[in-house]
Amino acid sequence: MNTPHPTHDLIGIGIGPFNLSLAALADSVPGLRTLFLDAKPAFSWHPGLLMEGTTLQVPFLADLATMADPTSPWTYLNYLRHHQRMFPFFFSERFLIPRREYDHYCRWAADNLPNTRFGAHVTALHWDETADAFAVTHRTTDGTTHTHHARNVVLGTGTQPTLPHALTPLATDTHHGRILHSADYRTHRTTLAQLDDVTVIGAGQSGGEVTLDLLRTQDGGGHGGPHVRWLARTPAFAPMEYSKIGLEHFTPDYTDYFRNLPDTTRDHLISQQWQLYKGISATTLADIHDELYERTIGGTRPRADLHPGVEITAAHPENNGYRLTCHHRQQNTEFTLHTQAIVAATGYTPQRPALLDPLLDLIDLDPRGRYQIDAHYRVALDPRITGTLYVQNAEMHTHGVGAPDLTLGAWRAATILNAATGRTVLPVPHRTAWTTFGAPTHQPDQPTHPTPHTHTAGTPQ
Repeated sequence: MNTPHPTHDLIGIGIGPFNLSLAALADSVPGLRTLFLDAKPAFSWHPGLLMEGTTLQVPFLADLATMADPTSPWTYLNYLRHHQRMFPFFFSERFLIPRREYDHYCRWAADNLPNTRFGAHVTALHWDETADAFAVTHRTTDGTTHTHHARNVVLGTGTQPTLPHALTPLATDTHHGRILHSADYRTHRTTLAQLDDVTVIGAGQSGGEVTLDLLRTQDGGGHGGPHVRWLARTPAFAPMEYSKIGLEHFTPDYTDYFRNLPDTTRDHLISQQWQLYKGISATTLADIHDELYERTIGGTRPRADLHPGVEITAAHPENNGYRLTCHHRQQNTEFTLHTQAIVAATGYTPQRPALLDPLLDLIDLDPRGRYQIDAHYRVALDPRITGTLYVQNAEMHTHGVGAPDLTLGAWRAATILNAATGRTVLPVPHRTAWTTFGAPTHQPDQPTHPTPHTHTAGTPQ
């Protein structure tokens, strides 16, 4: 049954790192009524990729709060203090923290914040004209239905694992554990390590980490563990851009520049920037190389193959495995491979959740069916709606490569919080990069020329 609730200032749907950041920052705003809902029983962050030894790709300062409010009680450093790990962390001299600890940090915040609710599956979002607010309907684990009202709603339902088109027909229970996305790798890790041949697809960080982990299951003689094959469409297994100037693409300055480009330019630019957000850390590439080097001591051939510039065009089940038809993009040639299992580290795609269906006719989508999003992450809606719908991590097409990156998480949350409250709750910086991404808007200061004068004897020149 429906249970009435007071109107909230803001409701967040989905509790991943980005909406969790918003929940953490909102917790410090006196009098602000917020609520964050998630269907999962508890917070979890990429559980299938929480292997030992893996780290975040961004510094620990890109936590839930620090980049917007370093005095927040929900920073990573305060988490360390609560868990008596400050001195061990200090002596470890880590800038990139273990991925498993980041997950534990977020769970600590999610479990202790007063405005988060798990086990709350949001089934519908619609505009209630009578209440002049959004109505958010959710069902709890005991089957009870509740409806909350809010003037502002922030959609943070995340992205969905994406398989290559050729593998989609095989994503069935029949092939469970043999055709899988890297998001489920850890679940099937032990079984995969016992096979004779495993193929990994994708030249991003996840593909590199899965490849490295499978290589490490091979024994010192190179006979145990599976033969590991690594395929990628990209022309190289290339490192992620990590130079200090290159990283300025993950600043609010670049976001603002990108947002003001024409739609066609933005779409083309994202396709050219894969190394900014789809590359592999240099450390992971070096570790893979070291593993292969160890396996060739004494002239032994490694039980591994690396193939860049290759895409799978078809996949068919065969006896004890799969036959893959592959296309080499540069040579324009086809060849066939045989494998027992495929791990597709092929990324994630934003999807419009079904809970938006009651509101769909009132959302102003672009010609490609995507949200139209302004500088404050507000979705364009029918003028009849006086409330505001925000999105997090669904705006790469409008805001650029920083959308899924944790670096901008707290800054974006602060931007949304300021817009939703109509005041500056948390000040955000006006200049964040040395780079001028667009044409200069003013001429640089001209050098001042000294006034000519006559040298007098005895005066230093």
